[in-house]
Amino acid sequence: MMLTDNQCWQAVLGRDRAFDGKFVTGVLTTGIYCRPSCAARHPARGNVRFFASSREAQAAGLRACLRCRPDDIARDEAAVALALELLAQGEAEPMSLSDLAERTGYSASHFQKLFTRAVGLSPAAYARALRADRARAALTDGASVTDAVYTAGYGAPSRFYAQNRERMGMTPSAWKNGGRGVTIRWAQVNTTLGPMLVAATDKGICRLSFNEGRDELERRFPNAEIVEGDADFARLLSQVIEAVEQPGDARHIPVDVQGTAFQEAVWAELRKIPPGESRSYAQIAAAVGKPKAVRAAGSANGANNVAVLIPCHRVVRSDGSLGGYAYGEDIKRELLRREADGSG
Repeated sequence: MMLTDNQCWQAVLGRDRAFDGKFVTGVLTTGIYCRPSCAARHPARGNVRFFASSREAQAAGLRACLRCRPDDIARDEAAVALALELLAQGEAEPMSLSDLAERTGYSASHFQKLFTRAVGLSPAAYARALRADRARAALTDGASVTDAVYTAGYGAPSRFYAQNRERMGMTPSAWKNGGRGVTIRWAQVNTTLGPMLVAATDKGICRLSFNEGRDELERRFPNAEIVEGDADFARLLSQVIEAVEQPGDARHIPVDVQGTAFQEAVWAELRKIPPGESRSYAQIAAAVGKPKAVRAAGSANGANNVAVLIPCHRVVRSDGSLGGYAYGEDIKRELLRREADGSG
């Protein structure tokens, strides 16, 4: 990708990791070159020159920054790729952090930070996500819960339930059977953005949408017990209404969602975007360690079941245009306006 000097400078000012490996920043006064994301204090613009590679910077007489180590990018990427491959191959107990670090040639503490920064999950969390994905795939294929547990590599059913009850929200059998055994409380309320549907399990909000009714819940959870909200639900509902009418940081409101490891990493990244700010699909893809998966990041964004609480409306196209939104661009535009103004 051909970048202008202005684009490079903006990436440096934003310490944007998505541009690491695409160019290096030469600081002529200090004689060093850095990654765009280097955490060091920004140099004066007049002292900066951009190079397409470390080799070009070295040819100009510059040396690598000892803080951000720009020459290690290729090695770091190869190490993470190897770790992903090793974890994907593990059908029983996944490799330990120390084993992964030894295989990739890093210290355990450094590799933990490196992997988490690139993938969005720690090695242990990523391994758990892979196992849960295997279990879900087995359930979808019609396997019993017990068979799915062992197919996914768990040593015992108790370990599967212990590790995945919080991540999946519903128990595995309820997820397999359209919410069987789960009570979902719901309400439809009028807001300044239009009719809003809110539904929750005992663990948190499982659906927040606009211009939908009970029929949508019955379609998504055909075997759940769907009832009108009680007093506890009313308290949760009031928090949701406030988050919609005066959007801000809603991370204190519990959600009950499930997706693939990649989808959940994207959703976690969306919740990190501060109110009043936006990110491009490319930035989200890079933030979860998959810079080439821009389209997949968009799909994960669209698979979000709890609007506003997981703020997919804060993701826009790279050119600054709104892009799509499940409930229409008018609602997306208004949410962004309210957050930018800091008021409802």
